[in-house]
Amino acid sequence: PAKKKDIRDYNDADMARLLEQWEKDDDIEEGDLPEHKRPPAPIDFSKIDPGKPESILKLTKKGKTLMMFVTVSGNPTEKETEEITSLWQGSLFNANYDVQRFIVGSNRAIFMLRDGGYAWEIKDFLISQERCADVTLEGQVYPGKGAEESEKVKNKTKPEKVKKKKDVDKKSNSIKEDNRATKQREDL
Repeated sequence: PAKKKDIRDYNDADMARLLEQWEKDDDIEEGDLPEHKRPPAPIDFSKIDPGKPESILKLTKKGKTLMMFVTVSGNPTEKETEEITSLWQGSLFNANYDVQRFIVGSNRAIFMLRDGGYAWEIKDFLISQERCADVTLEGQVYPGKGAEESEKVKNKTKPEKVKKKKDVDKKSNSIKEDNRATKQREDL
């Protein structure tokens, strides 16, 4: 049997054991667990549209914290950026979106969402704003209404990238013909 020790005589190891005993019997609700300890939400594959990769991202990000970068157009000061993004945050709050905002530069802000499933709806709202230059979400840059024409053209260069990729694929196909291991893998 363990000796009864006065609480004033407890050292760090005793306190750690006591904490473990309390946590062992503690029933923590699933919603109160930190995000990395929560089980992932089940994905309903019937809602996935194979033609839209965004639908897959929406379902996989549902219930997870997500951040998006927003650039304010023009050449605003940090105070102007604060005011403009505050208006956007207020509009999103009124539409029942839980969004936190952090200013990271004179014309950039981070919008942090508690539920990433709403990120694409929020992105659509932001790019429709007059002073929004662009929104970066999951590595993809979406030009906003306030973007300069040259910026919009830069962001629409995907067809050129696809053409370049096709040329690379043609070159790699000729290499694949010479590589026996690749042929066997293709047959599988």
